[in-house]
Amino acid sequence: MKSINKRMNKKIILIIAVLAFLMSDCGVTTSFPAREKTSATDNSIVYNKSKKTMTLSWAEFGFSGDYTVERGGSRLATEFTFIGSTSNRKFTDTKPNTSKYENYYRITRDSDTIVLSLEKQLFGDNVYFYDRKYEEAATARNEMNAHFATIGKGGANGEWTTKRQAYYFKPNIGEQTYDPGGSGSASSTEANSIELGFYSHIGGLGKLPADVKLGSVFTRPHLSGGANATCTFWRSIENVTVMRDFGWTVSQSTSARRLQIESTSKYISDVGTSNFWGSGGFIADSRYTSSSRPNWGGQQQWYTRNTVFPAGAGAMGGAYNMVWQGCINAPDADEINSPVPHTPVIREKPFLFMGDDGEYKIFVPSWQKERIGPSWSATDMGKGEIQDLLTDWYVAKEGDTEVEINAALKSGKNIFFTPGHYSLNAPIQVNRKNAILLGAGIASVTLEPTEKNTWGCIYVDDKDGIIVAGLLMDSFNSTTYQIRVGEEGAKASHSANPVLLSDITCRVGGVQSKNVQLHVSMQINSNNVVGDHFWLWRADHGTQPGGPARWTRDRCKNGLIVTGNDVTLYALFTEHHQEYEVIWLGERGRVYFFQNEPPYDPPVQAEWRSQGGRVDGYAAFKVANTVKEHYSIGFGSYAVFTGTDGNVNKQNAFEVPNTPLVKIEKMNVTRFAGPGNILNVINGTGGSTATGVKRVLLYNNGTGTQPFDEEFDLPDQVSWPAYIVME
Repeated sequence: MKSINKRMNKKIILIIAVLAFLMSDCGVTTSFPAREKTSATDNSIVYNKSKKTMTLSWAEFGFSGDYTVERGGSRLATEFTFIGSTSNRKFTDTKPNTSKYENYYRITRDSDTIVLSLEKQLFGDNVYFYDRKYEEAATARNEMNAHFATIGKGGANGEWTTKRQAYYFKPNIGEQTYDPGGSGSASSTEANSIELGFYSHIGGLGKLPADVKLGSVFTRPHLSGGANATCTFWRSIENVTVMRDFGWTVSQSTSARRLQIESTSKYISDVGTSNFWGSGGFIADSRYTSSSRPNWGGQQQWYTRNTVFPAGAGAMGGAYNMVWQGCINAPDADEINSPVPHTPVIREKPFLFMGDDGEYKIFVPSWQKERIGPSWSATDMGKGEIQDLLTDWYVAKEGDTEVEINAALKSGKNIFFTPGHYSLNAPIQVNRKNAILLGAGIASVTLEPTEKNTWGCIYVDDKDGIIVAGLLMDSFNSTTYQIRVGEEGAKASHSANPVLLSDITCRVGGVQSKNVQLHVSMQINSNNVVGDHFWLWRADHGTQPGGPARWTRDRCKNGLIVTGNDVTLYALFTEHHQEYEVIWLGERGRVYFFQNEPPYDPPVQAEWRSQGGRVDGYAAFKVANTVKEHYSIGFGSYAVFTGTDGNVNKQNAFEVPNTPLVKIEKMNVTRFAGPGNILNVINGTGGSTATGVKRVLLYNNGTGTQPFDEEFDLPDQVSWPAYIVME
């Protein structure tokens, strides 16, 4: 309410606030957000399971008279029924709706209203629930699109906001759906699409994707007049059916999982124009039941895992690097497309759903090997464990600290991070077997600029079965790591129950106001770790001005260091770090899909040389000479040297030892912008981007130049990275 004069009296302020609340509750867009007049601890609901009653209590508000109480079945229910009035600040509903989460109470006094519900009490203010049993089909779509237009810095341009939100849909009733009706491609006005913005998540609360049916979904790009999605980041969707068009027009840090897609009217990356381009994305564990095959036209690259497509062997778009792993009816292999027959070891990401008893649950899928196709069928949610949210989990809300979160972990609870920006003064320490951290709404764990936390965001101990999923790590302060898995020198085998890292983003720069330096965004020291979709990003742009200052302001040597053995990564996006972006020291590593752009901004060649100053630039993916066995497929690195003196090049995109059991398949390089070039694809072979796209189909104990032996500057157990002296 920044536009309201501070001298306005209290009554007018309250009237405006309640009008804003009522307008938003009816699906009307307003510039005044609804707010409670009391703190969350003042307002509460106690559910008596044996008596089946709801007792409401609240802090005093309003000016005079009784409080009136109305009940609706959902937050945006079309009908709220008067159930009583009281002069007290307490009321017991003796005949609530049978399902305890289908009780939303409006309490009004004079012109002021508050809303109480068990869902809001449990999940906080940043989680929005929709229930078709009580709401019109268009209700969710209208509210979400209103959020898209207003959240952060104006909806589509909200790239750096700290706001986070998740939208959860309860299962359909009978033949009902959440589709308001419409036609055409997702980008068209006639489609009536849900538009999903930055830091937003859609989740279905059924056991199966078909339990929640949406109409059309679109992610609208905001660059180049809507044709450029290369900065359409940070959003996710899972466990729903899309009945009409799925226009997932995105790039990095965007996750689409466990979907049923019933129709595709055009391209998956759909802006209704032929000059669209995007920078890649991720789809997994899904089924297309449409009659026509989807097309990724305009995308530079894409990774798709364990997904069923309509029959046909034709290409489905993409310019440089398309990997299809464990997919049914994938495109045929060619220089762009790399079908991989199966997924060697995978555990799907856990998700929130509503159980048959009306309680919230978390489904934790089981490990599977050599998998082809999705983990679920039309009648079976898949193999896994069902955990009760109230008894097995701690539900974290924005404002919770690492002290509270670490105490909950130590007590045996798993952590469900509701959407928010979590400020840390020490790392979250995942210190027991099978512990889970699960984020919703691109929840962010952030090192605040207090200079108390000099280690990182998350430390995962070297123990079996730990899962970290759906989190963004930010750094407002200098540190050694953002996330570390296992201590240096970890030796334990986790082959029977690996560690899973799923939908992880590490971001250096872009948002903070001070100079920061990190040694590495992520270090994996444990053995038998599986990574399923990472974006490790030293930001090439942000809220601060760019230019030469970025090279010394936002510093990070490496995106990923792997010292553990038998580490398998799917969909690895790593960009703009200042030295080797990936250093691989462990044995028997596997990477399926790698996307990279080198740093835009090394100022001069003399400041950007590797291998003891003997080689120009740093390889994006470096397998150490000591490694005896490694396999990877589907690699792309793209030159964008726009912030240099015009004379900076990189000798090799990728470097590996000339060793019989080290094998890299399907590599490509090209130049997108700037004067500099990648001079070779791998080990001095493959050609320069100066003359266009260059590809190497296989490098295995090849004839290229063996990299020089070198010792890598790895983090040791000190609390401050010392590779640069900061001013």
